[in-house]
Amino acid sequence: MRNPISGQADRPLAPVPPDRLAVLAAGLRERQRAWLGADRGEVLSRFAAALAADEELLAALVADTGRVGESVLERQIVAGLIDRWVRQAPALLAPPAETPASLPGVFVGGDVVPYELVGVISPWNFPLLLGLIDAVPALAAGCAVLVKPSEVTPRFIEPLMRLVPDELPLRVVEGDGETGAALVDLVDAVVFTGSVETGRVVAEAAARAFVPAFLELGGKDPAIVLAGADLERAASAVLWGGTANAGQSCQSIERVYVAREVHDEFLALLVDRAAKVGLTCEGGPIGPIIGPGRADVIAAHLADAVAKGATVHTGGRIERHGGGHWCRPTVLSGVDHGMLVMTEETFGPVLPVMAVAGPDEAVEMANDSVYGLSAAVFAATEEQAMAVAARLRAGAISVNDASLTALVHEGEKHSFRLSGLGGSRMGAASIRRFVRRRAFLVNRSDAADPWWHTTKE
Repeated sequence: MRNPISGQADRPLAPVPPDRLAVLAAGLRERQRAWLGADRGEVLSRFAAALAADEELLAALVADTGRVGESVLERQIVAGLIDRWVRQAPALLAPPAETPASLPGVFVGGDVVPYELVGVISPWNFPLLLGLIDAVPALAAGCAVLVKPSEVTPRFIEPLMRLVPDELPLRVVEGDGETGAALVDLVDAVVFTGSVETGRVVAEAAARAFVPAFLELGGKDPAIVLAGADLERAASAVLWGGTANAGQSCQSIERVYVAREVHDEFLALLVDRAAKVGLTCEGGPIGPIIGPGRADVIAAHLADAVAKGATVHTGGRIERHGGGHWCRPTVLSGVDHGMLVMTEETFGPVLPVMAVAGPDEAVEMANDSVYGLSAAVFAATEEQAMAVAARLRAGAISVNDASLTALVHEGEKHSFRLSGLGGSRMGAASIRRFVRRRAFLVNRSDAADPWWHTTKE
């Protein structure tokens, strides 16, 4: 396992053997029965309080990722999402009121039945948040949950498991791709966050096991800046949206389309801001490149862009500090869709800026992608921005801001194209992915032999 700061493999991976994983899954199924009758809100609240205050967990997150600010925020967000689900789950899971059916004397009622065991396979860019963002609503719904985080960032598992209350049917296990494959065959529903390539593998395995799969995959999020927009605000938001967590987020801004009449002014503002943002090894906010091989991908995208005529205004290369890989906020201009940096997921702090004629070309370019996760639009008025947002093929559009899905989890959304499959991770609908609805059809008719019982000879 590679330390992102030192670049050294400083800890061996200890995958859970398949037979042990099967035992853990069976044990969670047993515990789920008691969990259904437990005071789930009280138990989850205790978990949130312990998690929010634990410094060992925070230290492990920092060691996993080489970043501090985002790790503190990650822990805060997780504690907050637990509190939110504790408040919201009872009403969202309440059985529907009984109503008359279309047949006379028949009434329809129902309830919800949680899946016994939900499996979660999560990535390395936000180990704690993406390990629990689906696990928490599943637990609140009454499921037991088995989580297999990325083998790149497993250090947080041990301190996290020490915080899990005894009553909570949650296990987080260390493992690699083989562990994840074994998990799919042991659960009743699976949630995967990661690459499109691996997502296809998970979906195929889930189909063979005949269990539902909810996939949260990649993105190549566009930002559109139109004439009349507040360029200072747009430059600040785009820089944050493209470089937070060193651009290693699925909702990171990865391409920017700017109306030609304001392109130069916006570019100058963005370059000025980007040039002032330093690396964490120098006291700045930009952390190291975490994922194995990602530095090579970023370098390849930059080299391809420069070879095809792009201009580098800031950053522009992979740096080595203390053995780790780093990339300063990089702003490019003179880009087009013949370059990898405009079409393939870079997953780094790289912001290519392309001039467009106006809203129509901006929408055309933004939609020219195999992805459709999220986007951003900046315009002179909210009405103008909304008109453009309504034409974008993406699941969530930030208006006069960028990457708000990182902080705002209330908006129900679906991924478009290769960015995902299945029900919404966000909003009230999220918890309903983990229950099945059961209908009770009750005949209270006084008729001894209602008409629909009649069989014609």
